[in-house]
Amino acid sequence: MTEPLNAAPVAANAPGLPEKQRRLIELDDAIAKIRTQIATADLTRQTQGKPIDPVWFNRARTAQRHLYRERAELLADGSGWHRRNKMKDALIEILRERHDPEVWAELLAEARARSEAEDL
Repeated sequence: MTEPLNAAPVAANAPGLPEKQRRLIELDDAIAKIRTQIATADLTRQTQGKPIDPVWFNRARTAQRHLYRERAELLADGSGWHRRNKMKDALIEILRERHDPEVWAELLAEARARSEAEDL
């Protein structure tokens, strides 16, 4: 069984996963870890009245910014997920134009039923 603490590394090392998705999983995990550390430091500050170390806080926020930037660059290259979503949008637009509103409503209902059945 995958433990919660190593779920992201296990997911990132799944066989057949594209490198881009693998890196996005790693980035999201690293960002979440930094957010948790900052939140923990803030809770400690609130409960114990101790200030957060400004040098540490600045380093944590800087690291987080760099991770967000790398994530944005991966998503902005126009391939992978974005290209797939553009393809889906174009396909939906074509199909919507070719079907009358009643048929389109039936198609949407069937698609919703299938996605709920498959838990998408």
